Amino acid sequence: FSCREQPIFSTRAHVFQIDPATKRNWIPASKHALTVSYFYDATRNVYRIISVGGTKAIINSTITPNMTFTKTSQKFGQWADSRANTVYGLGFASEQHLSQFAEKFQEVKEAARLAREKSQDKTELTNPALNITSHQVLPSPIISSNGPGEDKLFRSQSADVEITTEKERLKKMLSEGSVSEVQWEAEFFSLQDNNNKLVAALHEANANVDQWKKQLAAYQEETETLRQRVAELESQGAHDSSSENNKEELSQTLEELELLIKAKDEEIQMLKSQKCGRWEAEGEREETLQKLQELEARNAELEQRLHLAEQTLAETLAEREKIQNEVTKVAEIMDVKIFELSEIRQGLAKLVES
Repeated sequence: FSCREQPIFSTRAHVFQIDPATKRNWIPASKHALTVSYFYDATRNVYRIISVGGTKAIINSTITPNMTFTKTSQKFGQWADSRANTVYGLGFASEQHLSQFAEKFQEVKEAARLAREKSQDKTELTNPALNITSHQVLPSPIISSNGPGEDKLFRSQSADVEITTEKERLKKMLSEGSVSEVQWEAEFFSLQDNNNKLVAALHEANANVDQWKKQLAAYQEETETLRQRVAELESQGAHDSSSENNKEELSQTLEELELLIKAKDEEIQMLKSQKCGRWEAEGEREETLQKLQELEARNAELEQRLHLAEQTLAETLAEREKIQNEVTKVAEIMDVKIFELSEIRQGLAKLVES
């Protein structure tokens, strides 16, 4: 088609042509739906239906006023083109698309009729050979027949008979066409498209299921690791309970040591006060000094033990607090993972139900 033609309407449809051998069966023009468009040639005042598949023109039909678009089912329509000596069929995706195409066909057909009448009037006014008076006798009967946007033509009665015969043949061919086969062809292509969509959706769903299964396995593995960690922390907690008993024992020992140190301090003070007094004998004095040194050494040892006990208690308390914090953190992580696992299971359940 030339650049002077402009598209005025386009749609998508499966294109068929009548089998030239049987005149009964439909032959699909392509495996997929094609773009079918109405074109208008302003120079020639001609309307055409054009559909191109690859580099080949599948439909190239000039619309004339005597053409009729017939709906043979809810999604299928057809029209006969005597110039192309064939019948075209279109299978649409919905009844709405078929109705829009049929309405546009009627509009274009009416525009072609008006263009023919305008062309006839213009030819009669500009051609002086047509100004024949009523008393003139023509040598032979001439019947006029015009094409859209073309100069006026004249055919004899024999040519008109041939046109009538061709029209009758096309009408017979249309009447003999199997409506059920047309419906089956249209439904087949519609079901084929739906099947392709369902297959694509199924593949996507399977891919999502595989991904969810992998994610579920990873979560289960991570949950098992967390459970083992919790078991370890619980065992450490049990150990902490024994540490708690040890802490109580250490506290009790510290109290006893503090009482003992206090008693020894009192004894040392008493001995120091007695040191200022009289000593009855040198031997008693030496014995008292030795006893005092022993008490001081014992006091230093007790103070060292008290310091070590306090340090051990502080370390035990810090370790216990650290373990408690870790247990709390692991418990929170387990709650989150358990919630995610429940969400994944619900998603899988919904997918299985669908």
